[in-house]
Amino acid sequence: MGFDKIKRSEDYSAWYNNLVKDADMAEHSAVKGCMVIKPYGYSIWERMQQKLDKMFKDTGHVNAYFPLLIPKSFLSKEADHVEGFAKECAVVTHYRLKNDENGKGVVVDPEAKLEEELIIRPTSETVIWNTYRDWIQSYRDLPLLINQWANVMRWEMRTRLFLRTSEFLWQEGHTAHASREEAEEEAKRMLEVYADFAENFLGVPVIRGVKTANERFAGAVDTYCIEGLMQDGKALQMGTSHFLGQNFAKAFDVKFQSKEGKLDYVWATSWGVSTRLIGALIMAHSDDEGLVLPPNVAPIQVVFVPIYKTDEERVKIVSYLNSLRESLDKYEIRCKVDDRDTFKPGYKFSEWEHKGVPLRVAVGPRDMENHTAELARRDIKQKETVSQDNLVEKIKSLLPEIQQSLFNIAKEYRDSHIHKAETWEEFEKALDENPGFISAHWDGTTETELKIKELTKATIRCIPLNNPQEEGKCILTGKPSKERVLFARAY
Repeated sequence: MGFDKIKRSEDYSAWYNNLVKDADMAEHSAVKGCMVIKPYGYSIWERMQQKLDKMFKDTGHVNAYFPLLIPKSFLSKEADHVEGFAKECAVVTHYRLKNDENGKGVVVDPEAKLEEELIIRPTSETVIWNTYRDWIQSYRDLPLLINQWANVMRWEMRTRLFLRTSEFLWQEGHTAHASREEAEEEAKRMLEVYADFAENFLGVPVIRGVKTANERFAGAVDTYCIEGLMQDGKALQMGTSHFLGQNFAKAFDVKFQSKEGKLDYVWATSWGVSTRLIGALIMAHSDDEGLVLPPNVAPIQVVFVPIYKTDEERVKIVSYLNSLRESLDKYEIRCKVDDRDTFKPGYKFSEWEHKGVPLRVAVGPRDMENHTAELARRDIKQKETVSQDNLVEKIKSLLPEIQQSLFNIAKEYRDSHIHKAETWEEFEKALDENPGFISAHWDGTTETELKIKELTKATIRCIPLNNPQEEGKCILTGKPSKERVLFARAY
């Protein structure tokens, strides 16, 4: 493997790009702005999908699928929505190609122009709410709790694998409710599902909050979010849940008859996370040696590497490791015996370290004689010799320990990078010298919010939920403020 040792401290962006390539997770495609997710990277996404899908179904949601293409007229029905996405839309204008008469290859057939252009979905609220109009007539049809796993297209000029690409994979939930209270409860419940998933499955601590009016989703009344902090001190929005009010129901005339016989518009939510979570996973845990994966999400939790010189030793050790793998299979622990005879153990050690496998077990002839094995933890780079008699129990106990260890390390970093700023000078100093979340007062105006962004490139990541109220002065204008908000530079 040609792993170039690029340190996070020297060039974080190059370190990230190199890690994605070297861990064999993804690569840039022939289509500008789009990526190829390679099998190892996709297996991580599959693990995320499986866990989230169960969490959604456990909260009463079901999966469906809606069209990739959206009539342009649908987007114009909700004014804020079209304004928010207009600059990111890819448009389909024709439905046929033909060979050029002058021999210049394949060209668009000018006779095949669509009567109405189609938009490749940047998100699916419009096409889904147009559909819901036929599905909802009565309170008996509510709540409607639908999720879809899909791809979307948002045209990007500057891309980075997983974090920001023109096409990406995600899930989007779209629910309809009989009351405002029920819809708001749903939006908050799904935010908590995301937070639970981020912290307990991905091992990434998050701050739950609500976006400012300027940062909320186009067409939403409120946008709730979970914000993580990456190891370079930049924030990453890891998931959002939107209370849409009756905006889309009114735009698409989705009404229901209440128990009292009254006709009213339904109340809506939408919520989503994407393959951006893989970027979060990388940047929250990985190190200068490569990828670091929490056991819950790792496609391979334990890799066994046999060490031998003779064919006889190879057969004996590989046989033992396969029996060990079978023992762990009973506990649904994902293991791999790396019995490739085309690579030496040192190469294998390096490869699995780069790929972030949580536990490596090496067994050689001397280990077989002594009835031992060498365990190497990826999280703290610690090795120990363990009796083969206790090996299965040791592995079973170590995996949750590594999961918790990675969360604790990330949380300690996050907590030590939340700073309070009382003045503009303190704010700028914290951003430049010790980046992270900055808790500061803001006067509540979009004008001030945008000015701070212009001056520093820092944005208000969220107003934390259950935010304590306190009197203060805005760091920029000095105007009165009743609560702090969290600022950061962000991806």
